Amino acid sequence: MAKEHILIIEDEEDLLALVHFNLSREGYRVSAAQTGEEGLELARQRPDLVLLDLMLPGVDGLEVCRRLRQDDATRELPIVMMSARGEEADVVRGLELGADDYVTKPFSIRILLARVAAVLRRRGTAAPQEQEVLVHGELEIHPGRNEVLVAGRPVSLTYTEFRVLHLLASRPGWVFTRGQIVNAVRGEDHAVTDRAVDVQIVGLRRKLGACGGLIETVRGVGYRFREPGQPAG
Repeated sequence: MAKEHILIIEDEEDLLALVHFNLSREGYRVSAAQTGEEGLELARQRPDLVLLDLMLPGVDGLEVCRRLRQDDATRELPIVMMSARGEEADVVRGLELGADDYVTKPFSIRILLARVAAVLRRRGTAAPQEQEVLVHGELEIHPGRNEVLVAGRPVSLTYTEFRVLHLLASRPGWVFTRGQIVNAVRGEDHAVTDRAVDVQIVGLRRKLGACGGLIETVRGVGYRFREPGQPAG
């Protein structure tokens, strides 16, 4: 049985060939694009994951990510960004736009393959208890559909934002450190800064509107979810 379909959007020919070869050897079906425009077109074929370089000619990787997340046909595609730019600002920006993971060049092919497998595994599986609908006042979280409703109206969240919200809402009152949030959402091998977690929370609060206040900051520790009706901490 064929493995998942991976789309690589990368303009460096040598790196593209190397990643293509190793993914194919692992059994994945692989497509490739060398420009952002071509990548956006191929993404509409609904691959199972996109490996996206940031420094692309023409439409750059951040813009490609933004357009993929805005298009209903590609909004849920897992995205792993690749870039030689490892500064915190680039990591935060990529996550803010909805990337599921981020690797910096040069990277080990084994690590890249592990990251790809981990993102696909998180997308494709969930424990039965994780599929239960969570209802907190006007907020409804439907894990099976990756859907969030506020007062009956759908809220568009990135996959990472959804995972963070589900984690917090599944244990109201429980305080999660930023490290625990990263480990639960992305796996213990993923290096994400505290600032990146804060960006996810800011985005969640903004998108949830009146329900955003249910996510509380516990100064010096992390975040917790407050049940509607309970006094703010």
